[in-house]
Amino acid sequence: MELLFWILIALVGYTYVGYGILLYILVKLRGSKINPSVYTSNHEIPITHIVAAFNEEDYIEEKIKNALALDYPSALNELWIVTDGSTDSTPDLVKKHENVKLFHSPERKGKIHAVNRVMPLVKTPVVVYSDANTILNAESLHHITRHYLDPAVGCVSGEKRIRQEDSDEASSAGEGMYWKYESFLKKYDYHLYSVVGAAGELFSIRTDLYQEIQTDTLIEDFYLSLSIAKKGYKIAYEPDAYALENSSDSIKEESKRKIRIAAGGHQAIWRLRALLNVFKYGWLSFQFISHRVLRWTLTPLALLGLLVLNVLLAQHSLLYLGLLFAQVAFYLLAYLGYFFQKRKIKVKAFFVPFYFTFMNLSVYQGFARFVRGSQSVLWERASRKK
Repeated sequence: MELLFWILIALVGYTYVGYGILLYILVKLRGSKINPSVYTSNHEIPITHIVAAFNEEDYIEEKIKNALALDYPSALNELWIVTDGSTDSTPDLVKKHENVKLFHSPERKGKIHAVNRVMPLVKTPVVVYSDANTILNAESLHHITRHYLDPAVGCVSGEKRIRQEDSDEASSAGEGMYWKYESFLKKYDYHLYSVVGAAGELFSIRTDLYQEIQTDTLIEDFYLSLSIAKKGYKIAYEPDAYALENSSDSIKEESKRKIRIAAGGHQAIWRLRALLNVFKYGWLSFQFISHRVLRWTLTPLALLGLLVLNVLLAQHSLLYLGLLFAQVAFYLLAYLGYFFQKRKIKVKAFFVPFYFTFMNLSVYQGFARFVRGSQSVLWERASRKK
C-alpha cells in the first residue's frame, strides 16, 4: 500500500512538474532540433485564413478588421469566413466586406462539417485557422509561415493568450497561468521534437496534409494536428504568433470548455492510440504520453487514489497523517477559491489549488460524457468577458 502511494505521488509530480523539468534537461543535453533557417528568413507564401464563426455577431466585425490589417501581403492572403448554422446577423455583417469570402449554409452540423465543406476549395499551399473571438498580433502570419521553410514541419501552432487586465478572478487568472505553463511546455516540446497538438485559437497546416475529419470529432484542432504528426511531420510552435482572447465570463462558463476538451481528449487518445507505440513513434510517443495521455487518464485517477490511500495510511504513521493534512488543506484552499470566486472576492493565493482541482474535476466529467457518448459535437459556446 505504501509503495503504491509513493508511485501515485511520483506519477502526479511527473505529470505536472517533472515532465517540464525533464523536457528542459533533455533539450539542454541534446540541443534544439529546430531547423535554424526558420529564424533567419521570411517565407511569404499564399495562404488561406479560415475562420469558422457560429453566431459571432458580437466579435465578427472586430475580427475582420484585425484579419485584414495583419502585416502580410494582401495578394497572398485570402480571408474565408464560414458561418454555417448562424441565426444572428453574422453572415450579413460578413457580406459587407467585398474582400472577404463568405461561406454560409443554414444547417448547423458543427464546426468540423463546416471546415470539411470548404477545405476542398482551398488552392493555397498553407491554411491558417483562427477563432472568431480572437485578435491576432500584426506579425503573426509572417511568424507562422517561416516555419514552412523546414520541409519536416507540417503544422504550426500559435500561442493562446488570455486578457487579464479586466479581472483577477480565478476563472481568468487561473486560466492565464495554465496557458503560460502550457506555452513553456510547447516551447520545449518543439525544441525536443514536436508540439503535441495545436490549439484551435491559432494554428496552420500544409493544405495537402489535410484529411477529412470524422464529423463527430470533439476537438478537431488537436486531432487534426496530431494526425499530421502521425504521418511523420513535426508540429512547430511559434510563440510570436498569438491569439488574444478574453477569459471566460465565469468559472461555470469555463467549465463548459474544459469538460468538452476532456471528453474530446479521451476520444482523441483512443483514435490516436497508435501513437502510444514508442518503438514506432519514438520521441513523439514519449511526448504524447507525458504531456497529454497522463494528464487526461491516469493522473486524475491517481489524485483520487492518493486521498483514499492516505486516509488508510494515516492511521499508522505521523508522516502519512501530516501528508493527509496537507492534502485536505490543499482541497480546502481549492474550495475557498471557489467560494470567494462565486462572491467576486479576489484572493490570489487560492487560484492555483482552485484551478488545479477544477481542471481535474472537469476531466472526470469529460470522461463520463465520453463513455456515455453524451458530449455533442455542436459547441455550447462559453460566454466570455466583453
